[in-house]
Amino acid sequence: MKYTQSKDALLSLIREGGKLDWVAQVKLTALLSFPSMMAQLVHIMMQYIDASMVGSLGASASASIGLVSTSIWLFGSLCHAVSVGFYVQVAHKIGANDFAGAREVLRQSFMACILFALMLSCVGVSISQYLPHWLGGGPDICHDASLYFMFFSMCIPFSMLNSLCAGMLRCSGNMHIPSILNIGLCLLDVFFNWLLIFPTRTYFGITIPGAGLGVVGAVLGTAIAFFICSSLMCYFTVVRSKELSLRQDSGTFIPQKSTLRESFHISAPIAVEHVILCGAQIVSTIIVAPLGTIAIAANSFGITVEALCYMPGYGISDAATTLVGQSLGAGRRFLARSFGRITLSMGITFMTVMAIVMYTTSPALLSVMTPDLDVQKLTVQILRIEAFAEPMFAASIVCYGIFVGARDTLIPCAMNLGSMWLVRIVLALLLVSSMGLRGVWIAMAIELCFRGFIFLIRFNGNSWLKKSLK
Repeated sequence: MKYTQSKDALLSLIREGGKLDWVAQVKLTALLSFPSMMAQLVHIMMQYIDASMVGSLGASASASIGLVSTSIWLFGSLCHAVSVGFYVQVAHKIGANDFAGAREVLRQSFMACILFALMLSCVGVSISQYLPHWLGGGPDICHDASLYFMFFSMCIPFSMLNSLCAGMLRCSGNMHIPSILNIGLCLLDVFFNWLLIFPTRTYFGITIPGAGLGVVGAVLGTAIAFFICSSLMCYFTVVRSKELSLRQDSGTFIPQKSTLRESFHISAPIAVEHVILCGAQIVSTIIVAPLGTIAIAANSFGITVEALCYMPGYGISDAATTLVGQSLGAGRRFLARSFGRITLSMGITFMTVMAIVMYTTSPALLSVMTPDLDVQKLTVQILRIEAFAEPMFAASIVCYGIFVGARDTLIPCAMNLGSMWLVRIVLALLLVSSMGLRGVWIAMAIELCFRGFIFLIRFNGNSWLKKSLK
């Protein structure tokens, strides 16, 4: 209760033109960032546990999920992009004290987002049989990879609902409910995976029931967890939220032209970026696939463990979007830039610390996640390469959240795409033949440093602030 009162009081100062000194700004940033960071941390721990559960089945099981993981990111990123177009509008309307307008956007967002998610789900199911073969997977992993992607596609509408409602709550200033529910999502995922992946077994004389579904059990556990948590997220958004509860007034759920136009203006660059960006990730998967099952599994584990580093960055980025969006909605550009500096400093600091943790603890983490010594050794090597790029990766993550809050999405998206395709992919193609998977990750580290540098240059200018005035 004390946390909520303190946070709400500080947020109201943004909307009402009150004075926020540097200490108050830091305090508000921390209050908004911490719950999201904790949710990200639990999410990463869930990924570790999931990877360990599947990894215990062997390198082929891990590789089958790793093969389609970039395609899963593509579909998930498209859902995120569409939801951003609506919840950034809500942040600006709340910053301008237009709560009725914020609820109008919320109503209209439901139909638009769910229809998009259903379309995306149908596309995913229809290509699931062919996708692993297109990505260059071997016969030992294609069957499980296809099933995994098919069941993932079926739960896309629930993933979309979770993303939309969590974003709406965060942009209203409510960071703790999305964080608590996402923590619940992670715990439920682990619980259902534990029941569905493994067969019935006995520990210390106690029989533990299990379905023995292997890789398929992992995705089914995730789907059930998403169904439960997205339903709760929706309830807290449309019923319990003080700012957004739809019981306060009435309106249409049919998307209006003005709302869709503004949503398209925000979302389209992000969606195009994610398509091309994830396309580059898919190309990276195709580059790695010929290196064999060990390399595919190590690449998959490396991506999972690296999430330990960028978890704080995305948590702080969520706070940056809310703070900058509400500040600009209230017409306070100086305050928006000040919040940008604070969140950027926090993000770089936290991710640098986490990079050190990853560098030193990766051998121990990998020994728990997979029994395959070759996979362990290769994954540790690539993670230690990547650790040096994390501070600049933090800069790009937090800057992007700042720019989204300012409705500045087109140029940052182009920057992301140019960096990925012209630096990472080109370098990976040049280095993979002589250095294998290590070359691919060296290319990634160089590209992340370059991306962070160009994002910092844009942040130090004024063009991103001018976008909020249009």
